[in-house]
This record gives sequence, structure tokens and C-alpha cells, in this order.
Amino acid sequence: MVDTAELGESVLVPQPEGNLHVITRGAAGTPVLLLSGAGVDNAALSWRHALPALAAEHRVFALDWPKQGGSRPWNGTADHDRMLGCVTAVLDHFGLEQAALVGLSQGGAITLGYAVEHPERVSRLVALAPAGVISFPPVVHQLLWVTARWSLLNRTLPSLVFRSRAACAWFARRGLFAGGHVDDFDAIVDEYHADVLRNGAGSSDWQNGSIGFRRMRVDLRPDLPRIACPALFIQGSGDAGVDPEHTRAAARAVPGARFELIEGAGHWANRQEPGRVNALIADFLRPLPEKMGS
Repeated sequence: MVDTAELGESVLVPQPEGNLHVITRGAAGTPVLLLSGAGVDNAALSWRHALPALAAEHRVFALDWPKQGGSRPWNGTADHDRMLGCVTAVLDHFGLEQAALVGLSQGGAITLGYAVEHPERVSRLVALAPAGVISFPPVVHQLLWVTARWSLLNRTLPSLVFRSRAACAWFARRGLFAGGHVDDFDAIVDEYHADVLRNGAGSSDWQNGSIGFRRMRVDLRPDLPRIACPALFIQGSGDAGVDPEHTRAAARAVPGARFELIEGAGHWANRQEPGRVNALIADFLRPLPEKMGS
């Protein structure tokens, strides 16, 4: 497991399939649970800058999804329902009746899904470039379905390709950051590449399971109007994976939700523009007097 001591305390949450690894930081304030994306991602990669920034005012918990980071080994499939169960397991382990959820991409989908299924446990939510609110045209959808079901395409080939640091750097520049400037780009690529060498690369169980042959199996859009807590959607304008209009439409569907576009940022806006993104999240989570009296 990667040493994350500089980011906070590591806690293992026992589960039947293995342990969930959680980084905790901050001694006071309302609880915030950070949920990272899919593929080669983990709590440390996604939330390296958010953990210290948010811990100034909150108790912060950053979860490694099953088969990511320190949540290895994991003997089972981490599909949509199981991922929702992981959130409940973390909240229960730390004795949290309610928390704010902040999720990126795959984590954004789980954030939205959890607010639908367990509204009493979500105080407010932030969804960054969320999955689960996207559809694809025919043929493209079927190609994704084939990829999701063939391990050669979704695991073997990505693991081989990204053993090259240059390939990781190219993908980060074009796929995660849309070619924009990133202050700590080399450090991110080094960490990303090291994870590939240790654990391989590929799509997650959630990604593979969310795609049906004809339509998405995980499509949260019909349920978004049921979300009752305050919600903030954050989206990079140059995101190569999630069209900003999908996120904007999702925000419109959630009653009273706020939408923020980060100009020039890609999919990983929280790493490309950490100052701007963390300030938006911190302000949204802060209990302003008028919010406290509402």
C-alpha cells in the first residue's frame, strides 16, 4: 500500500470481501466523505490537495474504492449496489449519521445515487464531472459494451500500454487535463505510473457493470429530481470524458442545485485547478448564517 501518512491517518474498515482503506484528517467540524474516480485513481491521487484544504473546517474522510489504493485485496465484484454499500459501511464505522459527499466521476455517480437511495444520510453533495448521467449514441454504446465485457480490452491491453510512463503522461495530458497547465503534472504522472506498475490498469467493476447492451444499466437521470439536499455540480469546460452539457443538464434536474464551470480545466479539475475547486467546495460546505437559520 502507498504511504499516505502525510495526508492523514489511515483506517481500515473490515468488510466480507476485504478491507476498505480510508484516509482521515481534521479533528473538528461537520463530516465530509470524498469519493474518487475509476480506473487508475485512489483517495491520495484525487484528493491530495483537497484533504488539507477541507480539513481546516471539517472532519474529512477519503475512501479508496475496492481494488484501488489500500482497499486491496478485494475478493468480490464492486458494482453499483456494492459501492453504495461501501459508503454506508464507512459512515457506520465512524459513527456518522450524516455527512456531505464529494465525488469525482465514478465517485460523482455514487454521490448522486446515494443521495437518492439514502437521503437521510447526506447533508449536501458535490458532484464533479459525474458519471451515471451520460448516454452514448448507438454503435459507440455497443463498442463500449464489448470493451466492458472483454478483459483483453478493459484490462490486459491498458495494463500493457500504461507500463510506459510516456503513455501515462500522454493520457493524463489529453484525457484527464485536456492539454491545460497543471502545476504538479510530473508528480501526478509519477504516482499514476507507479500505480500501474504495481496493480495494472483498466476500467472498474462499476464502469463495466454500468453498461448494458442497449442502454446504460446505471442511469441516474430519472431519479435526480428526488435529491433533496443542497447540491453543487462542478465541471471542467474541456473535459474529454464528460460533456459539460451532461453535467449542466443533471444540475438542472436537481431542485435548487448550483452549477460551476471551470474554464480551461479537463476531467480532473480537482487536480488541475485545486485552488479554485477546493475554494468552491469549502464555500459550499461552509454553514453561512443564512444557511444555518434556514
